[in-house]
Amino acid sequence: MSNKLKIGIVGGTGMVGQRFVALLENHPWFEVTSIAASANSAGKTYEEAAGGRWKLTTPMPDSVKNIIVKDASQVENVASDVDFIFCAVDMKKDEIKALEEAYAKTGTPVVSNNSAHRWTPDVPMVIPEINPKHLEAIEYQRKRLGTTTGFIAVKPNCSIQSYVPALHALKEFEPTNVVACTYQAISGAGKSFKDWPEMIDNVIPYIGGEEEKSEQEPLRIWGKVENGVIVKADSPVITTQCIRVPVTDGHMAATFVSFKNKPAKDEIISLWKSFKGIPQKLNLPSAPKQFITYFEEDNRPQTKLDRDLENGMGISIGRLREDTLYDYKFVSLSHNTVRGAAGGAVLIAELLKAEGYITRK
Repeated sequence: MSNKLKIGIVGGTGMVGQRFVALLENHPWFEVTSIAASANSAGKTYEEAAGGRWKLTTPMPDSVKNIIVKDASQVENVASDVDFIFCAVDMKKDEIKALEEAYAKTGTPVVSNNSAHRWTPDVPMVIPEINPKHLEAIEYQRKRLGTTTGFIAVKPNCSIQSYVPALHALKEFEPTNVVACTYQAISGAGKSFKDWPEMIDNVIPYIGGEEEKSEQEPLRIWGKVENGVIVKADSPVITTQCIRVPVTDGHMAATFVSFKNKPAKDEIISLWKSFKGIPQKLNLPSAPKQFITYFEEDNRPQTKLDRDLENGMGISIGRLREDTLYDYKFVSLSHNTVRGAAGGAVLIAELLKAEGYITRK
């Protein structure tokens, strides 16, 4: 009998679900024992349900091929066999909200990759290195949901992972105004070039809803828990443009920032290189040893060369220089389906286990 926690992946046949499956192969703490998806996939083996649309370059792990896919809407059936779930479903927002709350009310923790609950006042939206204290809201959320063990925790939008860590490491200098232009990979839309050939040799200057998320979600990350709810921060003022580019994986950001107290360039680089969060201090299994890497070369970071830094969990930065309108500008990169999606959610789950929020049922 394995000592690992038993986990279910709800939405396991989609691109992010597949990434969960791949990342959790041989995980030291967690074992995938259940996969749920739409009624169309229910009753098939995972290999039958997802094999024909497997989008990752790594092969499907043998350990999951013969798992019989369950119907995600049969909440009690799925929840009864697992200690907690990861959720990455493609449904309407209200349907996702209801589904995740239904799982939580069974006493099952839900670590969500979906956006539906990101602004629910007592649901923590977490980048583990930045705002682990937001997990304190879980106590209040449980009371609302009427459960002592279930809850929902979510990860933020993939786009903000490239610039929020860079700015957070410099919070002592009080960033006041930020402009971020993001150049986002097609996997962020759940696509590959095979099923989105229109993106080859093309750039699309619009991603629906992305700019509002990119401007507002950092303020929630930098907010604080007050009276059981998360109150967003007032500053900095952030404006963004989000652009889809013909890249498989990796979101790049070109960021401009002014500070209340302008730091020296060498101070910035030193703080980036030395920044550590709770995941690094606890040595969590998926935590990057070096959270932020700074490149001195003029032509780095590059998406193809650097997106897999620290197994896709690291943030890379380069081209820091003073600006004529703002204090500084820089370019940064994160892996959108690892750090920005499934990997970020796995790291949240590891933190939740380490802090005692997730236990064996």
